[in-house]
Amino acid sequence: MRTPRPRIPRTPRFRAFPRSLAGQLFAMQVVLVAAIVAGCALFAYVTDRSQAEETARRQATATATAVARSPSVAAAVRSADPTAALQPYAQALTGDHGVTFVVIMAPDGTRWTHPEPGRIGQTYLGHIDVALRGETYSETYRGTLGPSVRTVAPVLEGDRVVALVSAGITIDRISEQMRRQVTALLWVAGAALALGGLGTYVINARLRRHTHGMNAAELSRLHDYHEAALHAVREGLVMLDGQRRIALINDGARELLGLGTDAVGARVAELGLPPSLTGALLSSEPREDELHLTADRVLVVSTRPVVGGERRGTVVTLRDHTELQALSGELDSERGFTQALRAQAHEAANRLHTVVSLIELGRAQEAVDFATAELELAQELTDRVVDAVGEPVLAALLLGKSAQASERGVELLLTGDSHIDDGVLPRTLPPRDLVTILGNLIDNALEAAQGSADARVTVTARADGGELLLRVADSGPGVPPDDSEAVFRRGWSTRGDGRGIGLALVRQAAHRGRGTVELGRGPEGGAEFTVRLPLTVRPVAS
Repeated sequence: MRTPRPRIPRTPRFRAFPRSLAGQLFAMQVVLVAAIVAGCALFAYVTDRSQAEETARRQATATATAVARSPSVAAAVRSADPTAALQPYAQALTGDHGVTFVVIMAPDGTRWTHPEPGRIGQTYLGHIDVALRGETYSETYRGTLGPSVRTVAPVLEGDRVVALVSAGITIDRISEQMRRQVTALLWVAGAALALGGLGTYVINARLRRHTHGMNAAELSRLHDYHEAALHAVREGLVMLDGQRRIALINDGARELLGLGTDAVGARVAELGLPPSLTGALLSSEPREDELHLTADRVLVVSTRPVVGGERRGTVVTLRDHTELQALSGELDSERGFTQALRAQAHEAANRLHTVVSLIELGRAQEAVDFATAELELAQELTDRVVDAVGEPVLAALLLGKSAQASERGVELLLTGDSHIDDGVLPRTLPPRDLVTILGNLIDNALEAAQGSADARVTVTARADGGELLLRVADSGPGVPPDDSEAVFRRGWSTRGDGRGIGLALVRQAAHRGRGTVELGRGPEGGAEFTVRLPLTVRPVAS
């Protein structure tokens, strides 16, 4: 049977300093308060002791001088037994609140009085040379009662010294007084230390809550990670304080919102952002994956308030949806091309069946005439578009939209003055933006013209004079004057709010190309949209 090995308890490891930053500050502040209180107490003690000795010296000097000038003392000195007259008088001058001793002596130092009667008649212990010259003298000297602060004053008759008076207070009495003062001082110092420690604890408890008990190294490391993550994230991140001011913003958000390096501290309402985006940032309710447009970008915005007993701010995340929106537009265009090809294939199948049926009926010439006419009609449309528009992307778009228009029962016309040579468009006008602009304008025009008496959409595409002009007019009901600006706002639609985004994308794409979009009334009474894009690079207007 194996005997289990006894477990050796681990010795706990004690830290030399508290782990948390609040704990470290608390320890340092307590030590600092203790050092200040101790220093003040020591200074007060030294000062009080010096003042106590000086007070004792003054009291001894006053007593000695008063006794030396007393007429009764001078009379007793001339008597046959000075001790009998002076001893009661000297003892009456001493006590708890007076001097410790009063010694009256002959000029040769023989004592006539003393607190201890047995020492009367003995020689005074101390220096009397200065007093014998008629001057008052003070010193600290160890006598029969121990060390004392004493003053020796002469008793004069004219210019002759007939006696000496020594009054003093022992150091023990001064020390006793100092002990009482030091005791009171220590109580005051202890109370100050306790009060300072309590205040420090309260302050650091609040600091501990705010720092979540982390120490300085952890806070520094957290800050480094915070900065690295803030600048590494491609998505935009904005933190707003309770007054709706920008408290923090990363590089991605600056780029997406078009803000400068001085954005921190600015109010959201003063940034010049689109009203819908500003409203989302200022909202007190959380928002999730809302689509908003700026001048150049499509943004997906999510907001979440930071609440802790009271509103403290808002965290905003921004994602760039511009590329995805453009790809979605291209996908819609491709889907439209597919539908157009399907419609053309269906029509071609019908025509082919017609040709086959004519041949089967023995009317070969009529079949040839019918096929030739249909081929000439299709080729005429293709030739007209290709001859006018040399840009392949725009030509393909117009052909596809023409098939869609025919399927919807709308006539799509390309004006005679339309002309764009291949290669004339600069790189600043990517085909994707041209598809977004012209495709959305034609789609809106087809939708507006469909169902009208003479359903027609007229397209003008011309590149001359250093600019590209794209104009689309329809025969629909037009746009009310009051809505001339609202049509470019996200969500506006003639079929109800919340659907339309095409015209907002048109204005955005035109802005990226440094161009303009204008809304007017067409020659047939419907809406007419005119887009002008420069063919040369020019700076953005500030």
